[in-house]
Amino acid sequence: MTAAGQSRDEMPDKASARPADSARGQAADSTGGQAADSARGQAADSTGGQAAGALPDIAPDAAAAHQALGETDGHHHRDVSGGWLRPAVFGAMDGLVTNVSLIAGVGGGIASVGGAASRTLVLTGLAGLAAGAFSMATGEYVSVSSQNELIEAEVSKERFELENHPDAERHELAAVFRQRGVDADLADRVAQQVSAHPEQALREHVREELGVDHHDLPSPVTAAAASLVTFAAGALVPLLPYLAGFDSLAAALILAAIAAFVGGGVVSRITSRPFLRGAGRQLALAAVAAGLTYGIGVLVGSVVK
Repeated sequence: MTAAGQSRDEMPDKASARPADSARGQAADSTGGQAADSARGQAADSTGGQAAGALPDIAPDAAAAHQALGETDGHHHRDVSGGWLRPAVFGAMDGLVTNVSLIAGVGGGIASVGGAASRTLVLTGLAGLAAGAFSMATGEYVSVSSQNELIEAEVSKERFELENHPDAERHELAAVFRQRGVDADLADRVAQQVSAHPEQALREHVREELGVDHHDLPSPVTAAAASLVTFAAGALVPLLPYLAGFDSLAAALILAAIAAFVGGGVVSRITSRPFLRGAGRQLALAAVAAGLTYGIGVLVGSVVK
């Protein structure tokens, strides 16, 4: 009989505690990771912050049982740790705002001195697109790689501690569960069970102490590629009128404003926020950046003239 099975015999009200006993029994017969999920699920139970199985006179609801077992209830989460969304959004918006600001600034300077604008603006915009895209990709690759290397170094340190001080690490994990509202006896049993599986114990310690899963780190290549492609796409938008032979700074600014509005709204919908809120915010920020740069360009052009 497992430790979780013994706890069932000690409960005075077997009828009311049967659902929780079943959940713990299954968790004890599975891997150590499910046991840890059981402890976290009980700590998060809204019936008072106590583990459901620790209260013999309260039967846990079905949702708590599913949570304790780590089961899904028909819903699915999107990938939030793949490392593509942040650089993609950052790249697209940065490319758009950077290049429209660059074009606006150069356009303002050219207009103030009365020079020919079209060819200069196209060359400026393409140079800004290429430089910005490669810079963003390089920066993303180095930053994500450095972050992953730092995590790996901390994981190695935690692995060393688990190998050389297993008892102290087990008590540390039990203390974490107790701080989350799990009963002391159950926290000790779960920590002991998790610690019996070295890799699962390492994963739990890293997750609790560092807040990451070292088996699911973002890819630096994915981040770099997403940043490069989306920056180039965003930076291309204000150049389209000039590439199409339409020599108009106003057209470039209007097109960039539409792209900023739509892009900000789409990002808001991806993150389940109101469309207009994100769209308006992105449009306002792009307008401020382009307006300030245009003003600086006019000022510099007037001084040079």
